[in-house]
Amino acid sequence: MIAGHPEICLYQPEIPQNTGSIARLTAGSACRLHLVRPLGFDTDDRNLRRAGLDYWPFVDLEIHDGIDALLARFAGRFALLTKKAERPYYTAPPETALFVFGRETKGLPDELLARFPEACYGIPMYHPGVRSFNLANAVSVILYDRLRRVAENAAPRPD
Repeated sequence: MIAGHPEICLYQPEIPQNTGSIARLTAGSACRLHLVRPLGFDTDDRNLRRAGLDYWPFVDLEIHDGIDALLARFAGRFALLTKKAERPYYTAPPETALFVFGRETKGLPDELLARFPEACYGIPMYHPGVRSFNLANAVSVILYDRLRRVAENAAPRPD
């Protein structure tokens, strides 16, 4: 992991191919991946491994039994991604270090969103008939936008 790079959390992911693709994405971007149990698959699932290709040795992975301790570790520096949010992801504060995504079928639990309304952000949907994006695509949007912002802030400014 590179200092300043965001971390990604998947809360109770259900589809191994999505998690494998996201693992590959986080490996390539030198970002840590957190998985919160229960998982909808075994970590040795063939589809999970196939989607991550041979990049698993490069995945900085932490698996957690619950989300509370992880959120406490990032107190005030996490964003909960949900289609129920009114604020777009790009308005999350610059110090946001952890981006939390919910289950493919249900998203994040309502009680979690209610506990942290100030941390809720979403990806704008421009067609009224489309409810959400694929989880791996949503993570890609958020992660690379944040990496762009990190790079811009780290770039030397001309005198």
